Amino acid sequence: MRYEFVDRHHDRWKISRMCGLLNLSRSGFYAWRRSPLSLRETGNEELIVQIREIYEEGKGEYGSPTICQTLREKGFMVNHKRIARLMRGIGIRAKVRRRFKHTTVRCKDHDASPNLLNQNFHIDKPNRVWISDITYIDTAEGWLYLTTIEDMCTRRIVGHAITDNLRATAVMDALRMALSRRVIIPGLIFHSDRGKQYIDHDFREILKKNGIIQSMSSTGNCYDNAMAESFFATLKKGHLFRERFQTKEEARRKLFEYLELFYNRVRRHSALGYKSPVAFEIELSTLA
Repeated sequence: MRYEFVDRHHDRWKISRMCGLLNLSRSGFYAWRRSPLSLRETGNEELIVQIREIYEEGKGEYGSPTICQTLREKGFMVNHKRIARLMRGIGIRAKVRRRFKHTTVRCKDHDASPNLLNQNFHIDKPNRVWISDITYIDTAEGWLYLTTIEDMCTRRIVGHAITDNLRATAVMDALRMALSRRVIIPGLIFHSDRGKQYIDHDFREILKKNGIIQSMSSTGNCYDNAMAESFFATLKKGHLFRERFQTKEEARRKLFEYLELFYNRVRRHSALGYKSPVAFEIELSTLA
């Protein structure tokens, strides 16, 4: 990218000093200024514009692999190294994760359901495995708690609830939303950690009524529910850590927009071939 100077008198002094430091002639510098951009430079300028647009579209969550794939879909012949270099040059990168605290109290071993998942994260059809978790949301008016239910195959958030408490009703509300949106067959696995909300009698009755089999992470195994925790990490690094909500109502509104309008319909996932959950589901339906 070329230098642009505004104040002519001051700029002449800067140009002279710069040429002296670099052992260049002023005439040579001005000749370079008048020369047209090379094809490579022109291409980089266009790519930088596209990179910024894709980065903003992804709310700062996309790294160079996702941006590179998106550019290829737009018809640009680029490789990952070039995009990574341009991103470093303009100072943008995917947001870094922060740690966040757990919000659930574990149930006793004898109350827990068996672990049916056993770290099998490769599900090829929707509505075969749902995973659920709960996280906290900080606002100036106090804590909120977000419960989500995610389809393991398509990564789509099929149910969610935002509450100001950690009672089991939040998990039931999220489950009812998911059931109202999806057509399921008996045998669907509902997997979660061992939070006490998930052993509530009324919650388990809803599962039983709909032919859903409950599964819970093994004691001390932090990987079984890793996909649900990964979603929360993505949510927080890309969205929640950029601002602090002033009111609970503001948090509810923006979380709904993030989940329903951005995450499910827009956000690209490398595990889905860089498609959004909704786009991936549509693709699966055409192949069925």
